[in-house]
Amino acid sequence: MKWIGRRQSDNMEDRRGVSGGKVAIGGGLIGIIILLINVFGGESAQQLTPVLEQFQQGQQTEQTSQELTPEQIELGKFVKTVLADTEDVWGKIFQENNMTYEEPKMVLFTSAVETGCGSASAASGPFYCPADKKVYMDLAFFEELKSKFGAEGGDFAIAYVIAHEVGHHVQTLLGTSSKVRQLQQGKSEADANKLSVALELQADFYAGLWTHYNQNMNQMLEAGDIEEALSAANAVGDDAIQSKIQGHVVPDSFTHGTSEQRMHWFNRGYKSGDIKLGDTFMEVN
Repeated sequence: MKWIGRRQSDNMEDRRGVSGGKVAIGGGLIGIIILLINVFGGESAQQLTPVLEQFQQGQQTEQTSQELTPEQIELGKFVKTVLADTEDVWGKIFQENNMTYEEPKMVLFTSAVETGCGSASAASGPFYCPADKKVYMDLAFFEELKSKFGAEGGDFAIAYVIAHEVGHHVQTLLGTSSKVRQLQQGKSEADANKLSVALELQADFYAGLWTHYNQNMNQMLEAGDIEEALSAANAVGDDAIQSKIQGHVVPDSFTHGTSEQRMHWFNRGYKSGDIKLGDTFMEVN
């Protein structure tokens, strides 16, 4: 992705290398399950993680402050640029629809973080907290995505994830998230899960829509970028995760969508550039 020389956002708080207190680490199967359940988990991720972490085995270790490496500093600049791109794109889209875009904040952290939605560890994966309207991300997640789940590396995979989480912020601003929570009340688990899938797929659509607009505005795509995004979407499909962990899939338990669905909706947003084509609820349900 071409990004050097463009505006960097002022809405990012970099807490990497700063002590976050004691947190259980060390992994095991429960640790992997926490990551898989919460990856791209939207605003509900931080609610699920603490429950599973009660069962997680591992040593208690104290984080200590440490200086960032030149590579980490450069990655922080890249993330600031991508966040600025989301601000520009969604500011334009909201303006086109006679609305004003409220920019979210982003927090980069290491291992653990306190949020408006409670405490979270890196095992949560990237997530959006509607209570404080912030995106939280431990960038070490992308190494996990590549090494454990088979996704391609590359900076545009990171850009896709940021755009997906900002998509959840857009859903909060538009009232979509609150409507989904209301609709889920009183429904069976399977029907509630379908609504969750639609919410996640719409965030994938918004990530594709952002890519379309950003390419028109900045000509930022390089060869292989779209493939990197699709590879990340493919790796975190519910069917791919369940097959890897338990050897079979249970469609009624899906909360994020299949690999095919996630790639489809990203592509739909990217190729169409039309926000009106992002009604995932009609097609999923």
